[in-house]
Amino acid sequence: MGLPSLEPRCRGRFGWGVRTVWHTEGDGEFYCPNCGGDRNYCRRTGVRRFTVLGIPLLSRGSAGTIAECGVCHRRYGLDVLDAPTSSRFSAMLRDAVHTIALAVLTAGGAGSRQARQTALEAVREAGFSDCTEDQLIGLLAALAADEGRLPGSYDSLAGALDGCGTWLSIELHEALEPLTRHLAPQGRERVLLQGARIALADGPYLPAEREALAAVGRSLRLPAEDTDRLLEAAARTPS
Repeated sequence: MGLPSLEPRCRGRFGWGVRTVWHTEGDGEFYCPNCGGDRNYCRRTGVRRFTVLGIPLLSRGSAGTIAECGVCHRRYGLDVLDAPTSSRFSAMLRDAVHTIALAVLTAGGAGSRQARQTALEAVREAGFSDCTEDQLIGLLAALAADEGRLPGSYDSLAGALDGCGTWLSIELHEALEPLTRHLAPQGRERVLLQGARIALADGPYLPAEREALAAVGRSLRLPAEDTDRLLEAAARTPS
C-alpha cells in the first residue's frame, strides 16, 4: 500500500506548521505495485520539522524510511522491496523448472528420449530457450558421476529423498523455496504438474519418480494430499 505524500501543514497568518524533509540515501530497482512493472526507486528517510514562514526550524522526530518510485512517485514501506522484480521472478521460475526436470529425469527418465524431450520443452518454455538435448544429457551425466551426492541407483534414490543433505532435497529447496513465497497455490500446482508431465512422458510413474515429485510438492509447500491428488489427476489425463 502506498504512503501518502506529506505536505507542509501551515496554520494561521504567521504560516507556521510541520513539514517533512526527505533525504535520499540510495536507489535501486523494484516492482512498483502502482505502475505494475519494474521501476527505479529512491530510498528516502524523512524528518519532520516545525516551520515558520516556510523555514524549517525545530525537529519533530523521524518520518521513517520509504521507497519512492522514480516514475509515479508513489511512496511505500520498505517491505515492498521484498517482492522480486519481474526479471528476477522469471529467473527464479526458470531455475525451478530446470531443477525439477533434472530431478525427475534422474529419478527414472534419463534413458528415455521422450522424457528428455518433454523436459527440454518445459525448460525452454521456462526461459532457457537455447538449452539443447546434449546439454541436458551432459548435466545428467555430471550428476551421475558426482559421487557422494547422488545415490548409487534409482532404487536407492527413493529411500534417500528424505535424508538430510541429499543432493535432491538441497537443490529443490534452494531452487523452489525463494519462488514459493511469491506463488499463489495455483501457480505452485502448475509447477508440480510440469514435473508430472515429464515423469509420465514415457509411461506410468516409477516409484522413484513418484518420490521425487512428492519432494517437489513438499518444497512447494503443498499439502501431501493435494500433491497426491494432482499427480493422480495428471496420470489419468491423456497425453
